[in-house]
Amino acid sequence: MLNAYNHIKKIKFILFSLMVLLTLKTISFAQPKEILYAGTYSDRGSKGIYVYQFNRADEKLTELQTVTEGKSPNYLEVHPNKKYLYAVYNEGLQKVDQNGRVMSFKIDPASGFLTKLNEVSSNGRGPAHVSVDPKGRFVYVSNYGEGTFSVYRIAPDGSLGEVTDTIRHTGKSSDTSRQKAPHVHSIIPSDDGKFIYVSDLGIDKVMIYQVNSKTGKVTPAKMPFGSNTPGSGPRHFAIHPNGKFAFSAEEMSSTVSSFTRDPSTGALTSLSRMSMLPADFKEVNSAADIHFSPDGKFLYASNRGHQSLVIYAIDANTGKMTLVGNEDTHGKHPRNFCMDSKGLYVFIANRDTDNITIFKRDSATGKLTYTGEASTPAVVCIKQLFLN
Repeated sequence: MLNAYNHIKKIKFILFSLMVLLTLKTISFAQPKEILYAGTYSDRGSKGIYVYQFNRADEKLTELQTVTEGKSPNYLEVHPNKKYLYAVYNEGLQKVDQNGRVMSFKIDPASGFLTKLNEVSSNGRGPAHVSVDPKGRFVYVSNYGEGTFSVYRIAPDGSLGEVTDTIRHTGKSSDTSRQKAPHVHSIIPSDDGKFIYVSDLGIDKVMIYQVNSKTGKVTPAKMPFGSNTPGSGPRHFAIHPNGKFAFSAEEMSSTVSSFTRDPSTGALTSLSRMSMLPADFKEVNSAADIHFSPDGKFLYASNRGHQSLVIYAIDANTGKMTLVGNEDTHGKHPRNFCMDSKGLYVFIANRDTDNITIFKRDSATGKLTYTGEASTPAVVCIKQLFLN
């Protein structure tokens, strides 16, 4: 009887051990799936939006899907609920249409694959940027060629609904070759969704609008704009995670201007300005994108010409920028880049060398180390998504 009892006890122990091992195995494989969406221009064989999976173990990108809807999906944005993606295209809905178009896609929660929901006109020529309200209510589209932007209501199924507002800028600035008229380049919402910051390269201003959460209408804020240096050409914009400071990447002068920001009114007050280039670099360059590390300690901006990301350390108390250095992008024309939401990697879209380059990031120093790349024709935008 004692031997039988010990035998049963041993079997129970083995079964319990197997259950523990299976549980641990399940947990180890339950890591979030990491997806990268890459927008491209329709050049050199590019097919559209590329969907990749990033494997942190070998630091490689694996292509999963190519979405061939439309031509030149040049900028993308993911809805905050991770269920939808939006893209702007240069081509209109009809062949004779001079406006661009905007498409919405449903994201498969298991695979990350995209399925088209609908498309609408961008209500302007040359759409260059799309962003989504942090509360998930609206999509904002910037029309560079037209000097306008439009606000779209997001329908319950994630598709693009009615246009709630369209704003046309007026004016010009000091560069007679590029600033004869407004050129809306990007729209960045505040984290609370109350304000949007509209960078207009043509008039050297970051326009500030207050958003009506019910109607989707926008009105000039009490301080209607932040002024950039004449001829600088504000292109992209980044708000510090603490909401107290903001930074403008100035395309034409290859500089970053900083501002103090009043979270209650949205107002911007000029603070300082720094070059994005080494002192000995004298060739042609233009600034492009700008992003913070998740902890707000470092700011990164891309140079097209010098082919680098400039890195600044940021004092969260004063907004002071301190140059850390420039990192070679291992490609040409880095139009856009994506800061990993965990702060561990940076993915750079190098348009003219058809490659996405991957860098590991040191969270203590802000510096980057090149680890590899993936071939992607005419790549111009990258967005990251973790699937649970």
